[in-house]
Amino acid sequence: MSSRIPKGMTGIEYLLELNKENSETYCNPGTALERRLYRAQHPTEIGVLKCMDGRLHAAVMTNTALGILQPWRNLGGRFNLGWIAFQQSIESWVKYAVHRGRHCLILVTYHYARGNTHRGCRGFNYDADEAQRYTHNLKQQFDRVFGTNVVYTLQCGIETDYESLILHGSNGEMVDMADVIDTSTDALVSLLSRLYPNMPQAIVPDVIPLLQGNIQHIAKIRSSNRPDVEAEHREWVLGVGRGFDWLHEINMALIVGPFDPYLADAIATAATLIKGNLDEGRISKDTGVVLLSSAPYRDPAGPERLLAQEKALFLDNFALDVIGQRVPELIPYLRRLVVTIDHNTRAVDVLERHEKDKH
Repeated sequence: MSSRIPKGMTGIEYLLELNKENSETYCNPGTALERRLYRAQHPTEIGVLKCMDGRLHAAVMTNTALGILQPWRNLGGRFNLGWIAFQQSIESWVKYAVHRGRHCLILVTYHYARGNTHRGCRGFNYDADEAQRYTHNLKQQFDRVFGTNVVYTLQCGIETDYESLILHGSNGEMVDMADVIDTSTDALVSLLSRLYPNMPQAIVPDVIPLLQGNIQHIAKIRSSNRPDVEAEHREWVLGVGRGFDWLHEINMALIVGPFDPYLADAIATAATLIKGNLDEGRISKDTGVVLLSSAPYRDPAGPERLLAQEKALFLDNFALDVIGQRVPELIPYLRRLVVTIDHNTRAVDVLERHEKDKH
């Protein structure tokens, strides 16, 4: 943590500066044009269901620009279309895509570490087989509800030591992108055709850049010879809510989406993990931990922005109560930042800021 935050800067100050930089990049005219061109060439709406684990940043792992991939996060990557809030969010996203004549691709993910079981997923008690079974069933649920012609759901593992994607084919075959040698478009199209013969042809060209980007990223990780400690949990931000894609750094934040009916359990688990990072010296007690509560909005002029404010403030109070009751040892190190996110610019509006908490 100390290597990331400049001396004399607090965690909250660092987050606000990071948001400013990434928002400016997102809004840069050249970057915006490149993003629009990319979307025109690759129109499929792509969503990623994943764990709250801070090592999982799909945009970084696939070398994809900010704003292309839509994330949903929860403990272990556990989701259910029966959850009211999650169902409404997915339904709204699919309607948004279909209204614009676009297909949808949903990556249902789990994660593990090839080098050490206990660098895997705490949400599944480090049981990668159970995580695979769960995400397989979740993919089947999406297929039952949406079919495969317009919304295509793909089960995908994430191996966090190499940060590689593991494709689960509909025929049972599994392919680790860390083992793929031929990265040409033709070879990857052939791979997708073999693994997913029922994937709509309109989606296939939009998957290829993700795979090629992941292969490039894996090569970078391998050549860096990073120590194992860098592949372990080092999060110092507990994010609650939505609108976190500007946090474009791996292993910084545990992010809990507001979808799980048992939201308190997910928050408590995240707080426990961060407390473990403190206890084991992976992050600095002097700098502390930031509870970052966030809600996004698209329309700055109507009630949507005000509703986002109410949501962010509620999530902050809810999370603080959970931590105080279930992980009280974290409170002395806790700082709080409550924000809304303008989805058009990825810029934060600060609602409340507490460098030291008095809960």
